[in-house]
Amino acid sequence: MHTISLVAPRKLLIGGGSLAKLPALLAEFGLSRPLVVTDPWMVSSGLIDRVLAPLASANMTAHVFSDTVADPTDTVVKAGVDVLKGGHFDCLVGFGGGSPMDTAKAMAILAAARTGQVMRDFKVPASADRAALPVICIPTTAGTGSEATRFTIVTDTAHDEKMLIMGLGALPLAALVDYELTFSVPARITADTGIDSLTHALEAYVSSKANSFSDLYATAAMRLIAANLRTAHAEPRNAAARAAMMEGATLAGLAFSNSSVALVHGMSRPLGAHFHVPHGLSNAMLLPAVTRFGLEAGLKRYAEAARIMGVAPAGTPDAEAGRLLVQELEALNRELRVPAPGEYGIPKEGFEGLLPLMAEQALASGSPGNNPRVPDAAQIIALYREVYAG
Repeated sequence: MHTISLVAPRKLLIGGGSLAKLPALLAEFGLSRPLVVTDPWMVSSGLIDRVLAPLASANMTAHVFSDTVADPTDTVVKAGVDVLKGGHFDCLVGFGGGSPMDTAKAMAILAAARTGQVMRDFKVPASADRAALPVICIPTTAGTGSEATRFTIVTDTAHDEKMLIMGLGALPLAALVDYELTFSVPARITADTGIDSLTHALEAYVSSKANSFSDLYATAAMRLIAANLRTAHAEPRNAAARAAMMEGATLAGLAFSNSSVALVHGMSRPLGAHFHVPHGLSNAMLLPAVTRFGLEAGLKRYAEAARIMGVAPAGTPDAEAGRLLVQELEALNRELRVPAPGEYGIPKEGFEGLLPLMAEQALASGSPGNNPRVPDAAQIIALYREVYAG
């Protein structure tokens, strides 16, 4: 009989105002000395106080490591581990978008490493199952789902490569998912992180590793995101839309953490690493073309996704539903003003020159192997060119 393996944080607190419960959450697990991992903007904007104030009221001493960068690097993770080892901390709190959460997870893994081991030693297919300290995640965007996954992405600065790191060491102990933190997120980030979470749900659903449990998460996520992304983008203070997007992003994280991502993510990581395109945006650039590429091979699943998202009415024949799905993904990119790589400012010559390496790195990540239609290097290069042309 087929065995399904499921992983999830031990506790998820979801809802507006849930951030105030952070001290109680830490206390439940016997924790009281957190190192808060965040980014410079969270500190300069004063948002960090949303975390520090409740901790101070509960007489919990928190220290802040705010040197994270947009795409977490092995050098920043190492610097964070040095801070971690220099203090008496009993947990890490990742506060921010995907980058601070991924940095906190990577720090916990590297801090548990043997002498001489570096971040690259934990790159997939290695399994990063040990963490020195528990991680609590507090997302401030409805996007990466990192608060619910056993993955972290770290850039190897020496090789200009975004490494996928996977294992129980990257699984948060708990997460606080408070949609009120997303009210101030700019429109561009709302769009990119929203399409990112839709990509997570769709890829988890069409992946060759999908199972009956990941399908439940993916289906719920697609429904919520498809119905609310445009509203959250157009009306940033719309509480119902923001709450639905936050819930959808976490469900999508649970979906792909228990299934897998596929070709969009495989191609997205090199694009981000070499041209510093934010992760959600590079996913958005690729999603329509990659979906069209896999449509025939995965038609039954893609068609069902279109019906779940409300893009195709129930009973629509598969071929028509699949066509409507691609049409909707293209419309979403147009409406949310997702630029093609050329429009974003990526120079054609530099892009062309890196295509063979990018295709090689995409395949090495393993994600393309989960796609309904598994590509070779030449097909990945052709897809990159199609996406570049817009």
